[in-house]
Amino acid sequence: MQTFKIKDEFLVDGIPTKIISGAIHYFRIPPSQWEHSLYNLKALGANTVETYIPWNLHEPQEGSFDFSGFKNVVRFVKIAQELDLMVILRPCAYICAEWEFGGLPAWLLKEPDIRVRSTDPRFMEKLKNYYQVLLPKLAPLQITQGGPVIMMQLENEYGSYGMEKSYLRQTKELMLAHSIDVPLFTSDGAWLEVLDAGTLIDEDIFVTGNFGSHSKENAQVLKEFMQNHQKNWPIMCMEYWDGWFNRWGEPIITRDPEELATEVKEMLEIGSLNLYMFHGGTNFGFYNGCSARGNTDLPQITSYDYDALLNEAGQPTEKYYAVQRVIKEVCPSVWQAEPRTKTLKNLGTYPVNKSVSLFHIKEQICEEIKTDYPLTMEQASNGYGYLLYSLTLKNYGHKNKLRLIETNDRAQIYIDGKYNQTQTQETLGDEMMLEGQKNQPTIALDVLVENLGRVNYGAKLNSPSQSKGIRNGVMQDIHFHLGYRHYPLTFEQAQLDKIDYSAGKDPSQPSFYQFEFDLAEEADTYIDCSLYGKGVVIINGFNLGRYWNHGPVLSLYCPKDVLKKGRNEVIIFETEGISIDTLIFSDQPIKKDLS
Repeated sequence: MQTFKIKDEFLVDGIPTKIISGAIHYFRIPPSQWEHSLYNLKALGANTVETYIPWNLHEPQEGSFDFSGFKNVVRFVKIAQELDLMVILRPCAYICAEWEFGGLPAWLLKEPDIRVRSTDPRFMEKLKNYYQVLLPKLAPLQITQGGPVIMMQLENEYGSYGMEKSYLRQTKELMLAHSIDVPLFTSDGAWLEVLDAGTLIDEDIFVTGNFGSHSKENAQVLKEFMQNHQKNWPIMCMEYWDGWFNRWGEPIITRDPEELATEVKEMLEIGSLNLYMFHGGTNFGFYNGCSARGNTDLPQITSYDYDALLNEAGQPTEKYYAVQRVIKEVCPSVWQAEPRTKTLKNLGTYPVNKSVSLFHIKEQICEEIKTDYPLTMEQASNGYGYLLYSLTLKNYGHKNKLRLIETNDRAQIYIDGKYNQTQTQETLGDEMMLEGQKNQPTIALDVLVENLGRVNYGAKLNSPSQSKGIRNGVMQDIHFHLGYRHYPLTFEQAQLDKIDYSAGKDPSQPSFYQFEFDLAEEADTYIDCSLYGKGVVIINGFNLGRYWNHGPVLSLYCPKDVLKKGRNEVIIFETEGISIDTLIFSDQPIKKDLS
């Protein structure tokens, strides 16, 4: 059984050891690729893998837990151990990670005015319930019990959010109560204010930093902070940013491989590091996060390629070889090898089989919820995806003002089945004019609201805008309307199975398009979405994620895990009134130059 200690150096079985780690998020890559990515990390010259553990993934509904398939973190850790990799786990309540709500479950928002990441008793009780299930699964994986896990994170970049030490202490006590006995750590930016606010250094919780350049300067800040608290710990960058994430409508962010290699070499000469990301992967489903720039929310794209050492599909990049070279220069005794590669394939082009308008089947596929005043997404369903609000308004025979009050994030308005306009955060709440058909006593109003992704970092974590849908109401003239019918669209298999494609198509309305085709083989591939508008693609019941013609990526990565030899079904939900005729596969991603 190995041992791991933190003294003035990291000691593995008493031997001073430099931690060379890479981040691989098991939940962003399919299980069949875990061994492939972990092997390539080992071949790079690394001795450790790091991963977050997102709360919202494992407890999607309060009290209902899931650790199967993509979510089987125990299996991921055991594969790492088989490859002789040590493991750093980050099972904290909040992970950031450009992940929906920073990993916090949407159902927390059902509690009025709950304050997340604090000693709010409601929040701590729910975290305790989660840890009672999660931590007993992780405890046997610790190095103290024969496993590969050497450290676990207490909280993530808390100094960039709060300073409530009692919250950190209560979280620590929860972890200790469930037999977590490996060293705990925090990670924060490398400047005094956040280190002072976000650490428990005086209670021997190890301190690490997050940065991606200026290694000497940032390491010196960490060193001085530790010395001021009488600690002589080794320097470690827990997130050495080797690339960056991307947002809809913005150019792809890249970093020069040789520039990165030079910076990595400098950091390794100083101490230890975790490359963030080694393999980024994909924000499947509705799990992409959202940045906040001032008052503007900027949702992130489905691809989490991150310009990492392995690309989204797991292929080694130029960065891989550049970093591998400098690791050998600094640590000549490390084991390295040629990385494994894979072949991506174009699986062909297929015509659409059937299509149907959402408005023709909404009562069939959704359990209609009727209320006087509107429900939010969290109240009406699981808090993700789309929620259709249908209202019957009185037709006064002339134009009326109409406003959506306190709505997030994107609303498409249809009057008597015809598209009127789309409102986003810049225009939501703006006044529009409503006019019904002559000689009709009522007006049918449909509002399709999409949750584009909750903010994952910063001051908005407790903002009312984190609750999605219509929070206040719809005003006709200057009064709030009474009477709402809600149709939650989560695209779970039970809902997809109810789609009746014979109910009538209308491409001008939000629509489902079905493709059925046979494949002779399974292969990693991409789906070319460049001819589509905005929506999601579901393959054999698995939600690949969102596409959007805003770019910068106009394709979706499709791992072979979700395909089958023989018959396959693809369902596309398109919201922009674009008629979809073909499904096109590609052996490479499709990108849009926004520079």
